[in-house]
Amino acid sequence: MVYALTALFAFQLLGELLVQWLHLPLPGALAGMLLLLAALLAYGRVPDALERTAGSLLQNMMLLFIPAIAGVMLHFERIAREWLPFLVAGIAGAAITLAVTAWTLRWLLRDSAHTRPAEEERT
Repeated sequence: MVYALTALFAFQLLGELLVQWLHLPLPGALAGMLLLLAALLAYGRVPDALERTAGSLLQNMMLLFIPAIAGVMLHFERIAREWLPFLVAGIAGAAITLAVTAWTLRWLLRDSAHTRPAEEERT
């Protein structure tokens, strides 16, 4: 688990450094995750330790949102003044996420139907 957490933090640090060095208009954590994705694609599989550690982190992901939610509540007056853009961004973000998830699921199901042997071939 220590190696997996070290790898996750190292890729986040690399992403932060890359964003600062190249003046990219995206968060360093996102750049780090893209670097991690590229490394995993090059490696060809997800190492077992990383898979177990990431699974544990995902199971407890709501705990990771508590600081962000508390930070939003510090700016409650501003949100009350500018509620419309906040509402539109929330609804549009949820709609885009839902559409992309549905498209990805359809793509994966269609792809798995092509690779799955027919009923006659299995018997």
